[in-house]
Amino acid sequence: MTWLPFADAASIDLPLSRLLRLSLFQVSVGMATVLLNGTLNRVMIVELSVPTWLVALLIALPLLIAPLRVLMGHKSDTHRSAIGWKRVPYIWIGTTLQFGGLSIMPFALLLLSRPENFTLGITASIAAFLLTGAGIHMTQTAGLALATDMAEPDKRPRAVALLYVMLLIGMMFAALVMGAMLRDFTPTRLVQVIQSAAMLTAILNLIALWKQEGRSPAVISKETPRPPFKQMWREYLDRPDTGRLLLAIGLGTAGFSMQDALLEPFGGEILGMSVGATTSLTAAWAFGALVGFALAARALGKGRNPLRMAGFGAVAGISAFAMVLFAAPLDAPALIYTGALTIGLGVGLFSVGTLVASMALAKDGGAGLALGAWGAVQASCAGLGIAAGGLIRDFTTAYVMADGLGETLAVRSTGYGTVYVLEILLLLGTLIVLGPLVGRGRSEELLGQSGPFGLQEFPT
Repeated sequence: MTWLPFADAASIDLPLSRLLRLSLFQVSVGMATVLLNGTLNRVMIVELSVPTWLVALLIALPLLIAPLRVLMGHKSDTHRSAIGWKRVPYIWIGTTLQFGGLSIMPFALLLLSRPENFTLGITASIAAFLLTGAGIHMTQTAGLALATDMAEPDKRPRAVALLYVMLLIGMMFAALVMGAMLRDFTPTRLVQVIQSAAMLTAILNLIALWKQEGRSPAVISKETPRPPFKQMWREYLDRPDTGRLLLAIGLGTAGFSMQDALLEPFGGEILGMSVGATTSLTAAWAFGALVGFALAARALGKGRNPLRMAGFGAVAGISAFAMVLFAAPLDAPALIYTGALTIGLGVGLFSVGTLVASMALAKDGGAGLALGAWGAVQASCAGLGIAAGGLIRDFTTAYVMADGLGETLAVRSTGYGTVYVLEILLLLGTLIVLGPLVGRGRSEELLGQSGPFGLQEFPT
């Protein structure tokens, strides 16, 4: 199987078959991600008539947990276990949380769609989304740490790159399969699809973990080292470019994320696309992200400026949202597919570029701290962006349908269009903030510090 991308990540101690088996946890995570961010938001809004603002808030809940990944990773690093495992317990706890959330989710959503059971439905839905989101973040964080532990130092970039590719492949296949299964939507079929995903999560992760982590006497030791995070955090924030870079990351992430809960409902409600057709938009997004990741890795591996690459991602995002914006008046479903793919491309370029720039600002082994700051800002702004997108869409639609802006704009697509215009403005603001950081002096400083792009630093 040497023809596989990143097949050279294998070694004598970590053969390719074992690495591919470990990567199955990423397939389960990709499957759950498609459900949360793609399929379910369209089903809830169009088929179950749940308010868009509520759907956006529910989808944002797992993303708001993401900053805790830093703590999860630190806990798995320093975990003391009587049986000598430090990663497997956290991966299995994450798997259990993910399984539990997906198991109750379809029933919670069906209750949510009935006014007489709304209170019970919203309570159960919040629990389901929080459990699933916490499980995804814990499984991924500990799983990637386990892959890093197992791989040889010079093979770690390729090993983690393979895991990232498997995540995107899992997302693409899950989007296509779930879309086909939900083409003729019924509540019973919804329960079958989501609970099948729960069962597959447990099965795939059990296979992935079987006899992977070796038992280590060092895990039982009471002399586990703990890095001085407080001092490193102060040094990181004292760097002159840190505030501007984190602002750019926040603006760009919010700009890309506001549409996460709206793209599939937009296709279904405005363009009349089926559940299967709109779910394939997630597959197009995942493919675009994979292409963006590959292009960024190749360019940055040659020493290109990471912030310039992030700027290209923002430009791609502006073009993508313009395509989606004009899909409704032109009645062109093909344009929304192209837009979804280009959004993924922009996300891939922007995410990798800003991450590498963040790592370049770290000092003296502070890569973990820089990674935590990047992840915290990105995840928080993504969650807030998704929630804001739903609220803005609902408010604007209600206002224009009440003839607040005149007869010409009194159509349901105006609410979606308002969000897409705001995303374009946020990405333009991102370019303005990034501009001073791409100056010649700062570019040389970043390139000199970052060196070749290390895929082991990319958090999936």
